[in-house]
Amino acid sequence: MTRQSGCGQCRSGEPLPFSFTMAFHPIVDLAAGGVWGYEALVRGTEGQGAGFILGQVNDDNRYRFDQACRTKAIELAGGLFPPGGDVRLSINFLPNAVYEPAACIRATLEAARRIGFSHQRIMFEFTENERMTDVAHVQRIVADYRQRGFLTALDDFGAGYAGLGLLARFQPDLIKLDMELIRGIPGSPARQAIVAGVIGIARALGVAVIAEGVETADEFAALREAGITLFQGYLFARPAVAALPELSLPEMRRAA
Repeated sequence: MTRQSGCGQCRSGEPLPFSFTMAFHPIVDLAAGGVWGYEALVRGTEGQGAGFILGQVNDDNRYRFDQACRTKAIELAGGLFPPGGDVRLSINFLPNAVYEPAACIRATLEAARRIGFSHQRIMFEFTENERMTDVAHVQRIVADYRQRGFLTALDDFGAGYAGLGLLARFQPDLIKLDMELIRGIPGSPARQAIVAGVIGIARALGVAVIAEGVETADEFAALREAGITLFQGYLFARPAVAALPELSLPEMRRAA
């Protein structure tokens, strides 16, 4: 599938052969004691998980699916997020499904204008778990998005096909520590040392760090002690389909 073929997919206007919606999962800010943003996660319209939907994505619909995910997330966020606030919307995108940054961002910008959702509140997450067929092309995408005022984040940092190499090349605004580094961190000096090192590198580069996949109070305490202030995980809330979930923040109140 060439990028030109992807352009034809988007221009055709042909609908996807499956339906989907979005669930929202909060990213909490320890310093502010509230929500920093919400990540939009793809879900089936009958409650199916992301794997059910992503399993139907192929070369014939990949570009249309990527565009539809962005539009769906913005439309739902426009109706759910508090009006006039600065809560961010984090959207996952497929690095290999963007054939040309300027062309592929048009639908996103149009949806944001139509809904009245500032594009400066939108963050794009790209994962290092997806093998990038053209790293230089993805680097151009990230540079273009940042120049337009979008936030960018490298997801699943510390796992997958690369780590520090992508951080050096892409210079995102944020990195999200992979839960593999977080799971068991309270009793693992090795994980503690690695996370401390990543935090130090990120600070030197001016990159913020989000700890994702936090599930226990002990994990939260260890990460907080390491200096992390942005968190995401089941400890605080589970994703809610087409809704904003209720938060549980007792640990944060005690830490403040």
